[in-house]
Amino acid sequence: MFSSPFSDENERDLGFITLTDEQGRSLECYLEDSLLMEDKEYFLLLPKDSPVEFFVSHSQGKEEVILIEDDTIIDQIFGTAQAVLAEQNLELKHTAYALTVVGDLPPVEESEIFTLEIEDEEEDLEPEQLQLLAKFYYEAQEYTIYTPLDPLLFFAQKSPSGTMELLSPEEFRKFQPLLEEYLFNEVD
Repeated sequence: MFSSPFSDENERDLGFITLTDEQGRSLECYLEDSLLMEDKEYFLLLPKDSPVEFFVSHSQGKEEVILIEDDTIIDQIFGTAQAVLAEQNLELKHTAYALTVVGDLPPVEESEIFTLEIEDEEEDLEPEQLQLLAKFYYEAQEYTIYTPLDPLLFFAQKSPSGTMELLSPEEFRKFQPLLEEYLFNEVD
């Protein structure tokens, strides 16, 4: 995917980089790349496990699928989702910044791909393609679990205390054009 400026020996020494959120949950990530900008080093991280997202279906006139971002709802349906995914030999984890699954994902089937149109007033965002992993019901409501087809990448920096911290949305927007240019040049 991305080339790394580190030698293989250094990568083995680094192992995984762990991100931790405000709730103390952790997320192990591979170091995909690093970038020095304005005398600061930034890191491009890829979660070790596959990210997943929960959606709920509503049908008020037309079928509508809504991304669940509320931790209270996620906590309520988590046990059921965990059991459904376990039937596919996937272990659901409530990790920092993203729900993840451990295990071999099923092969991608065109009929099970969902395209999520993302609306943002500030940016023109590309639609996200997701692969259906499972459907289940909780309290008579239908839920679905999808995994993104494109990798979920995090952009982080080391804090003064030495821990890895995600960039704030404002910081990310500041560096996004430079990052995109750098990554585009790396792929060429």
